[in-house]
Amino acid sequence: MFKLNRTLTALAVSLGLLAFLPPVLAASRYTVSANGQEVKDNKTQLVWRRCPEGMSWSVNACVGSASGLTHQAALQQAAKVATNTGVAWRLPNVKELASIVDRSRSNPAIDTLAFPATPSNAFWSSSPYVGDTYNAWYVNFYNGYVSNSVRNGSLPVRLVRASQ
Repeated sequence: MFKLNRTLTALAVSLGLLAFLPPVLAASRYTVSANGQEVKDNKTQLVWRRCPEGMSWSVNACVGSASGLTHQAALQQAAKVATNTGVAWRLPNVKELASIVDRSRSNPAIDTLAFPATPSNAFWSSSPYVGDTYNAWYVNFYNGYVSNSVRNGSLPVRLVRASQ
């Protein structure tokens, strides 16, 4: 069955029909929700918003532009989305965010079937840089590197939640 799924996925990609495959076939590590807006990581059991904040899911793609937010604004955006949706969305910690890096890829270093149109930018995590109140950790999806930056810098955000 796994070989058949991989064959069907490869064929669908080559024909541009990936959007018509059942969500579980889109990528072996990830399961896409029925509405296409969320991705469950079958390895970590975390559920991710498929599009970065500022972008929205429309007709099988993330459209718009990812919002650049300060670290404080990113935390506030996560709280706002959680309140508005009634779902416990939050900013991921640095280990969670780094877990979706695909080191076999670059520009962007992420599975683009599961996370289409991901900018090749650094994304904020919720993790503070310990011992320095001015910095926080980020993951750079150009190359998958983890580093830190001043919290008043403007970076995009991808939200996460625990699976139910």
